[in-house]
Amino acid sequence: METTSNSKHRPFSIKLWPPSESTRLVLVQRLTNNLSSNSIFTQKYGALNKEDAEENAKKIEDIAFNVANEQYDREPDGDGGAAVQLYAKECSKLLLEVLKRGPEEKEKELASQNNASAETFFDISKGQRAFIKAEEAENLLRPLKEPGNSYTKICFSNRSFGLEAARVAEPILVSLKNQLKEIDLSDFIAGRPETEALEVMNIFSAALEGSVLKSLNLSNNALGEKGVRAFGSLLKSQSCLEELYLMNDGISEEAAKAVCELIPSTEKLKVLHFHNNMTGDEGALAISDVVKRSPFLEDFRCSSTRVGSGGGVALAKALESCTNLKKLDLRDNMFGVEAGIALSKAFSKHLDLVEVYLSYLNLEDEGTVAIANALKESAPSLEVLEMAGNDITADAAPTIAACIAAKQHLTKLNLAENELKDEGTIQISKALEEGHTLLKEVDMSTNFIRRAGAWHLAQVVVQKPGFRLLNINGNIISDDGVDEVKEVFKKYPGVLGSFDENDPEGGDDDDDDDDDDGEKSGGGEANEDELESKMKNLEVGQEE
Repeated sequence: METTSNSKHRPFSIKLWPPSESTRLVLVQRLTNNLSSNSIFTQKYGALNKEDAEENAKKIEDIAFNVANEQYDREPDGDGGAAVQLYAKECSKLLLEVLKRGPEEKEKELASQNNASAETFFDISKGQRAFIKAEEAENLLRPLKEPGNSYTKICFSNRSFGLEAARVAEPILVSLKNQLKEIDLSDFIAGRPETEALEVMNIFSAALEGSVLKSLNLSNNALGEKGVRAFGSLLKSQSCLEELYLMNDGISEEAAKAVCELIPSTEKLKVLHFHNNMTGDEGALAISDVVKRSPFLEDFRCSSTRVGSGGGVALAKALESCTNLKKLDLRDNMFGVEAGIALSKAFSKHLDLVEVYLSYLNLEDEGTVAIANALKESAPSLEVLEMAGNDITADAAPTIAACIAAKQHLTKLNLAENELKDEGTIQISKALEEGHTLLKEVDMSTNFIRRAGAWHLAQVVVQKPGFRLLNINGNIISDDGVDEVKEVFKKYPGVLGSFDENDPEGGDDDDDDDDDDGEKSGGGEANEDELESKMKNLEVGQEE
């Protein structure tokens, strides 16, 4: 079965996860020191000797890494930032727990936690992607046959099951299905002929029918309508699903209708990921029906699914009923202005939104302004806002700036691949001046920004505690302007992104239209100085 790719060229992004082995070793050393050296915590609870501290530190790091890695596995297309934060948080939590417990209990408790994790989660996805034969399946799945095991979550991803291996797994899954809560069958039939793949899916579906699952992942299987229906008995039997992942499954209009038909209840659904399919407008209508029936939906992803204006409007209207929504990812579709306006109406009801990904939707200024106005009045805890590649010009900048100014929890802002130029960039910079102490990343690459806009933005973000990445690559900043920005960040290595795609000559003939006074408003340092002067007294939210 073939997968239809819908990918486009995207700017290079930095992956923060997984950490290198050297980084993990450094963290273990730091944890060892914290457990054994003098501090307010060791004074209160007692310190460990060096040997015990090192052993406990290794276990703390290992548990935290596994917890964070599970988080990252759920969002493989993200930058890993959430996993990194969880990694640090888990290390800190476990460190304090170890210190609080008496010296004799420390090692015992950590071992218990590690064993509990191992006993409940069975995972064969690590290692090289490969076919599984019957004999290997017998060996791999043997722990699942042990009497009295406590496995509640299984992951068969990254290994390709043929008929023989599937028949080995079948009785094992039947025996476990009453205790299983989470099942990951993503990418488990890779490279198999369609007839065999469908039969394997039927075997797994029948074996697991009647299980009471909270999470089901069927991603990366090139399902199509036939594949969706092959899992029909399993899907029909589910009434308590909280998470459903159907990413990169070749789901067309017909397959989307099958999904809608075969899932009887979505009343408890909190996560629905539907990334990189070929759903189109008609398929989006079917998915909209699923969304309408999911009042507790918190995390909806329908990115790279070839949805146009009609489908976008349908999805937007369906989302109006999802008042618990926290994360929305609709990137890389063909929504257009009308769908953008419809989406803005839904946003007025989403008070709990934390992350919003709306890049590459052809929103233009009109759709962007409608959305920015809606978000300004809702989503008080918004942390991530991405609207790259939407043909946004400086005309929309005042409204965007007013929205950003109201979002004091913002950690990441991405407005790359638009046409904000210096004027829009400076307005947005001013919106970030007051507060925004949690800001970590800003991407304003490929926006026709010159020296003045780059310098203003750099001066603002460098003041933010914990700021880690400014990307203004792909612009038209002069060589002197680049040097000025680098000077701003000279004490903060690694925070300023590359300038390898910056074109210092690119703006020479740009914007040479006459302005209202009949003068040229084109490129050059004089024009940058003039723009900077005009922008000095501009207030955030000022309408043009």
